[in-house]
Amino acid sequence: MNTPAAAPTGKPRYATAGTRKSSKLPPRSRAREFALQALYQHIVSRNDATSIDAFTRGLQGFNKADAAHYDALLHGCIAMASELDALITPLLDRPLAQISPIERACMWLGAYELLKCPEIPWRVVLNESIELAKDFGGTDGYKYVNGILNRLAPTLRPHEVQATRAATDKKIKKESTPPAQDDGNDAISTTNPT
Repeated sequence: MNTPAAAPTGKPRYATAGTRKSSKLPPRSRAREFALQALYQHIVSRNDATSIDAFTRGLQGFNKADAAHYDALLHGCIAMASELDALITPLLDRPLAQISPIERACMWLGAYELLKCPEIPWRVVLNESIELAKDFGGTDGYKYVNGILNRLAPTLRPHEVQATRAATDKKIKKESTPPAQDDGNDAISTTNPT
């Protein structure tokens, strides 16, 4: 059996632009981080899910993660890897083999949650995947993840995306409508009331 590959260390986890402090993350976000690290190991070393899972559960801070969501993400993404790649590949501008393992894992997580976790709003799914790519991926990898998942979301959640975008368009239209102009024809009394 292979030893799991070292998980990506990512950028320092400080409260600066583009990063979230790990100790302040909610349990579900922590689960996504651990799932990302586990999927990275799977993509890079092709280790089986059981050994990756055992290794990941031993990492510091795992006890604060949503273990059920982590399980669903790790095992679901590995089981559906071919299907997730089939969803993502047509949207890529390069061969899948040229996508970094971190960005690929972020796209897997996003695509999986869009497919299998309808209770999580699509914008939350995208935001979480983008934040993971910012924290662990290359300099502009998050932009790529954002572009792919933004194009994938309407396919996987058409009604939800359409409703959200229609509400946003309506709000923008309302905000951009100029206020009514005073035509200056208001009757103002200039006579002395006494």
